[in-house]
Amino acid sequence: MDTTITPLGGDVYEIDTRMAGYSGITAGYLILSDRPCLVEPGTAGSAPVVRRALEDLGVGEKDLATVVVTHIHLDHAGGVGDIAEMYPDAEVVVHEKGARHLASPERLMRSARMVYGDRLDTLFGELKPTGADRIRAVDDTGVIDLGGGRRLESYHSPGHAKHHVGLLDSRTGDLYVGDAAGVYVPETKDVRPATPPPDFDLDSALDSLRRFRELGPQRLLFAHYGPVTEVEETLERSAEELRVWVDAVRDARDEGLDLDHAVAMVRDRTRERYVVLQEGTDPELTEKYELLSSAASNVAGIMHALDRHA
Repeated sequence: MDTTITPLGGDVYEIDTRMAGYSGITAGYLILSDRPCLVEPGTAGSAPVVRRALEDLGVGEKDLATVVVTHIHLDHAGGVGDIAEMYPDAEVVVHEKGARHLASPERLMRSARMVYGDRLDTLFGELKPTGADRIRAVDDTGVIDLGGGRRLESYHSPGHAKHHVGLLDSRTGDLYVGDAAGVYVPETKDVRPATPPPDFDLDSALDSLRRFRELGPQRLLFAHYGPVTEVEETLERSAEELRVWVDAVRDARDEGLDLDHAVAMVRDRTRERYVVLQEGTDPELTEKYELLSSAASNVAGIMHALDRHA
């Protein structure tokens, strides 16, 4: 079996989707049930990696029943169009606020290119359109049939993005949290916030975390990165980090700092909270998690939210 695949029990397999060539930065998950389901296909550049993993797990092009994304950011959904081409019988499930962007991704790609410039091609690649007849949109809740009485239940969980859903496996109690609980660093057990513009909203994000707790999951499966069994502690830490960052950015904003100076202040104030940023940590580990959840992106998202509410 390829090293990109890690069995997690309950017929669930973690797939390292190797975003931008990094290992351990983005995870997709295959639920190898009667109706196989892929959660989070990753970037367009990850599609060949995912296909090889599914082949190794015995899932052929006619076997995959469903592809589900927690939200349409390119590190999660950039490969949907490619995977839809590779698996022509698979239904694509997404929240209704993101569905049109999978069918017609031009606007999403323009916005992404404005943010990332030439780095877009290296980091994510191009999101290809998926036929509208292949897409099923869900609203506040939805159900994905996994066969044999097993199902994934989707729950709208905005805050990180307005088109975000969490996914609860009825058989295992696994909750696929996407980015709604932030970024988990398995090497150091850090939980870092993910608050990018333009959708971040603190109240919605905290409400989503409360909803996750009420679902009573047995395990959290992070897209960044991997399984976590300390459910209550991790969700509490996620909420705490959001509050700390918003308070820090609010202070910077009240001092009239521009974005660069606000980032410097917030980075200095929060650095000690994360082992991954401490001296002596593997520089590549620090680099890849700064790529995923950079201080600049987090501060910009919070600034945007504070300006909006003001």
